[in-house]
Amino acid sequence: MRYQSTRGGSTANFSDVLLEGLAADGGLYVPEKYPVVTPALLASWRVLLAEQGYAALAHQILRLFITDIPDAELARLTASAYHEQVFASRVVTPVTPVGDTGIWLAHLSNGPTAAFKDIALQMLGRLFDYELTRRDTWLTVLGATSGDTGSSAEYAMRGLARVKVAMLTPHARMTPFQQAQMYSIDDPRIVNFAVAGVFDDCQDLVKALNSDAEFKATYHIGAVNSINVARLLAQVVYAFATWLQVAESDTQRISFAVPTGNFGDILSVHVAHQMGLPVDALILATNENNVLQEFFATGVYRPRPAHAVHATSSPSMDISKASNLERFIWDLVDGDSQRSAQLFTHSDDGSFGVTGGFDLSHDEIFVTQRERFGIVAGASSHTDRLATIARMWREHGLLIDPHTAAGVHVAAQLLAKGEVRTPIIAYETALPVKFANTICEALGFEPPTVERFAGLLQKPQHAIAMANDANQVKSWLASWLTDHQSVPPHTH
Repeated sequence: MRYQSTRGGSTANFSDVLLEGLAADGGLYVPEKYPVVTPALLASWRVLLAEQGYAALAHQILRLFITDIPDAELARLTASAYHEQVFASRVVTPVTPVGDTGIWLAHLSNGPTAAFKDIALQMLGRLFDYELTRRDTWLTVLGATSGDTGSSAEYAMRGLARVKVAMLTPHARMTPFQQAQMYSIDDPRIVNFAVAGVFDDCQDLVKALNSDAEFKATYHIGAVNSINVARLLAQVVYAFATWLQVAESDTQRISFAVPTGNFGDILSVHVAHQMGLPVDALILATNENNVLQEFFATGVYRPRPAHAVHATSSPSMDISKASNLERFIWDLVDGDSQRSAQLFTHSDDGSFGVTGGFDLSHDEIFVTQRERFGIVAGASSHTDRLATIARMWREHGLLIDPHTAAGVHVAAQLLAKGEVRTPIIAYETALPVKFANTICEALGFEPPTVERFAGLLQKPQHAIAMANDANQVKSWLASWLTDHQSVPPHTH
């Protein structure tokens, strides 16, 4: 299996794109082709998941994409990433019905940081460690987070001698719990930057540093966000795992409801669908920052400037520029890298990345996208999410976080309109403990404390205050990475 950039260029093997992260031309790596999964293979995987667990399924799926790591080593890595000591369940992603509504809740948040991102990042950390050891080299993982990616990445990379982590966070845009998870980590190989801006600014900084070839090569810059194709592939696994637990036949079409901001989690279901997973509707749920809903409703992709990105009760979706949309557009234009590059390098002011967006409303490729890919989108308000949290608790005894509530709300809304059918697998993306204020507002009480997080909010926190300036980030990183023995003082 080889990989190519959404913007063209030569192909590369998995191990190279794993460490490179973002392609040199600014594009995102995608598989040259999707492996084909047949109903017979799905039937065998159903037995495998039931008898041997998630790790065995992950090995079988990832081996279709990762062909330059010996199969025995890949099996060892998946077994190391996915076991009960890490995820409290051999199945890793158990699924339960929501009463008789036809909606099933996929529990994806049983990992170390109580977020779905643990599932992919635990695997990514082990892949990094394996490949860096094999090459006898090191890596600086540079990432951006709107809330959960940062802590999931840092917990997954802790203790890896060949990896340092620098994470950019939007100042004052995370919940107190999310901030404490990251800023309380006291590890000289991990640093957090509190950037004066929103998530889109942090993501743009990551892409800008990656686009500086000399800086990237000198300081071994790699990616941990879903711009890294390895993380996307690891997410594909639980699309299959959850479907296998719900489907009553090997050809039953099931819908998925996925809350999304950066379009990574939902893209993984899209990839599984293209491989042959019987998906009916792919329900995209957004919040007040409804750029993606607008695009799938109209064909107009219109990213907002930073000042127009709302701070909401679902902060992990407070995103305007969804980087993974580029991978979907690459599929939409049938792998036409020239057109993909043209769409995503358009810029009204000459800056890196998308500012002006694009309009496909009258293009035949967009007009047929629903029929080809099945994506239907909806949005939620703060009031919608509070009402959904309250209803799920009152009617079903289920406590869900505001992001999961966004997905359940949009799914229920589309069901009521007759636009989608059941069954629907709704992705739970985080445990409610991470969003105590919103849960308290919806229900009048705070979610129960998870034992492993007791005292987290009382721990000392430290982060580097940073301007939204790529040169300042470069300067700080260069100083930090040059001095491997000490870390400059933190401020908070």
